[in-house]
Amino acid sequence: MELVDWATVEVASGIVGDCRGVGGLTHKRQVTILSQTQWEEAYSELGTRLRWTERRANLYVAGIVFGPQYVDKTLVLGEGVQLKVTGETEPCKRMDEAHMGLKQALTPNWRAGVTCRVIVGGVIRKGDTITVY
Repeated sequence: MELVDWATVEVASGIVGDCRGVGGLTHKRQVTILSQTQWEEAYSELGTRLRWTERRANLYVAGIVFGPQYVDKTLVLGEGVQLKVTGETEPCKRMDEAHMGLKQALTPNWRAGVTCRVIVGGVIRKGDTITVY
């Protein structure tokens, strides 16, 4: 994981430099987003504090609590990057490698975040606003 203050997002490849985003409009998991609130709930349940990068998501956002009502919604970031929410991110066994029990703690209530497909690319920056449509 590499923390950056800005990133370029493309329709064909997701976040530039992330090999998991390739696939364009047919790919449901170009970008993954983790909610700060839900992440804190998960690691607090384990009685510890973990950096969000342990989750291996692309973006970490405040002010949003994800759930099934977000599927098919469009998230507009910054100056117009548009991401379509395609579903819930399923926590994998690698979460338990980061901290035993993390996979289970991420399972309820969409705590592992959401998967998205890029609709409109551009540049996103740390601190950008997010609007939900």
